[in-house]
Amino acid sequence: MDFGLVLQTDPPAARVISLMKRAERNGFTYGWTFDSAVLWQEPFVIYSQILAQTTKLTIGPMVTNPGTRTWEVTASTFATLNDMFGNRTVCGIGRGDSAMRVAGRRPNTLARISEAMKVIRALGRGEEADLGGTRIRFPWIKPGAQLPVWMAAYGPKALKMAGEEADGFILQLADPYLTEYMVKAVRDAAVAAGRDPSEITVCVAAPAYVTEDDSPEALAHARDQCRWFGGMVGNHVADLVAKYGEHSAQVPDELTDYIKARQGYDYSHHGRAGNPDTQFVPDEIVDRFCVIGPAGKHVEKLHALRELGVDQFAVYDMHDAQEATIDAYGARVIPAVNA
Repeated sequence: MDFGLVLQTDPPAARVISLMKRAERNGFTYGWTFDSAVLWQEPFVIYSQILAQTTKLTIGPMVTNPGTRTWEVTASTFATLNDMFGNRTVCGIGRGDSAMRVAGRRPNTLARISEAMKVIRALGRGEEADLGGTRIRFPWIKPGAQLPVWMAAYGPKALKMAGEEADGFILQLADPYLTEYMVKAVRDAAVAAGRDPSEITVCVAAPAYVTEDDSPEALAHARDQCRWFGGMVGNHVADLVAKYGEHSAQVPDELTDYIKARQGYDYSHHGRAGNPDTQFVPDEIVDRFCVIGPAGKHVEKLHALRELGVDQFAVYDMHDAQEATIDAYGARVIPAVNA
């Protein structure tokens, strides 16, 4: 199993770079960041420094979207980094929940994501693409250029599209039941489209918090540090409930039931420990969606996820134990999972 580190690009950028270097030293092979131009600093500028100061990390956004930048600019940025550092980027893409809403726009449609994925992937590989009726390609890209595009998804139509079109599937929760359900949906769609489902990389991303023991006090603190994640996921879930209804055969209740007490969301606290808008998230959801407890519990859950077809676990590291979590994974979790 690969391991990734996910950060927000809060200033100073030097700290983001330092944590990514620490992650590489501890056996992580992927580095991810949020991409929301109003809320955080521009990630692609920081990627250049991360790539320059590491040797093996693959870097990318979790996730970018088709509305913040024009597609040829996104593709050119990835392709430039790959030309400089040797095919060490991945394009994670989605609807643009925070990036679009904070800027006063609606998240992107699946049709727009589909079109953008094709254009960005083709241009990033040095191939020709149709950009709104104009055929273009980058003449400066060298042979062998690659740009995998991984799609974030929860809903039935998005899962189907990920299976049909994406190189990878990003699932932002670590609940084994929902992971099995959604990975199956993606793989079934791939088979129906004539694709080999094993060629689609599956990445589960969720907060991880390693405690010294499983005492009630330690677990309570870990849950409070990770509760924000249930609120972030709840934004996507609320959109699904609005679209498909409160109890729909197309969306499992195990994903939607918990948001009944949700009363709104302030993006100024997005992805942050102590988010006051996420008090509605119960402990059960934190335990299901995140990975918390002593190192052995992490190893146990990650083994279960790997059995369900998960190729990478990406650690959301937004809490009060960032360095400690990276080090604990490097010393006790990654070696045990990949023994």
